[in-house]
Amino acid sequence: MKISIEKVTTNDIQKLQTIGRQTFFETFANVNTAENMRDYLENSFSAEKLRTELNNRESKFYFALVDGHIVAYLKINFGEAQTEAIEDAIEIERIYVLMAFHGKRVAQTLYQKAIDIAHELQVSCIWLGVWEENHRALRFYEKNGFKAFGKHAFWLGNDQQTDLLMKKELAHPNELNTL
Repeated sequence: MKISIEKVTTNDIQKLQTIGRQTFFETFANVNTAENMRDYLENSFSAEKLRTELNNRESKFYFALVDGHIVAYLKINFGEAQTEAIEDAIEIERIYVLMAFHGKRVAQTLYQKAIDIAHELQVSCIWLGVWEENHRALRFYEKNGFKAFGKHAFWLGNDQQTDLLMKKELAHPNELNTL
C-alpha cells in the first residue's frame, strides 16, 4: 500500500469537509451525544470556517491518499495560529484517519510530515492536545516520544472535555549533523 501526501488548498474545501466530518464522526460518535456531534461537525467543518483556516498562512493542511483516495488528513499550526501560545514550536492540531485505515501506517506517515515541517521551520518542539479518553491516540503519541505537560478544555457542543497537552522536544537539523 503506497501512501502519498498532498497539500490541501482552498479548492479542496469540500474534500476536506468530507474527510474531516467522517473521521471525527467515526472516532467520537459512539462516546458523545448525537446533538453535540451534530453541533461540532456543522460548526467546525463549515465551508466558511475551513476557508478561513486554509487562508491562514500559519496553518497547513495535508491529505493522505491511498490509491488516489483521501483516507486521512493532518492540520498543523505555528506562530499565532496555535491553539496555545507556545514559542519555538508547531502544533499538530489534527491527525484523523478513516477507521478502515487504522494500523496501516497512515497516521505515522502524516506524523512524519509534521516532523519534517518542524525541522524545516527549525522549531525546538512539536506539541498537540489529545482528548484524555482517546486511548488509541494517546498510545500513538506516547510511542512517538510525546510526554504530557498540561491540560486544556475542549468543547464538543455543550460538553466540556479535557485534552491532555503533549509535546516532544526536537533536535535542530544542524545539531543532528554534529552527532
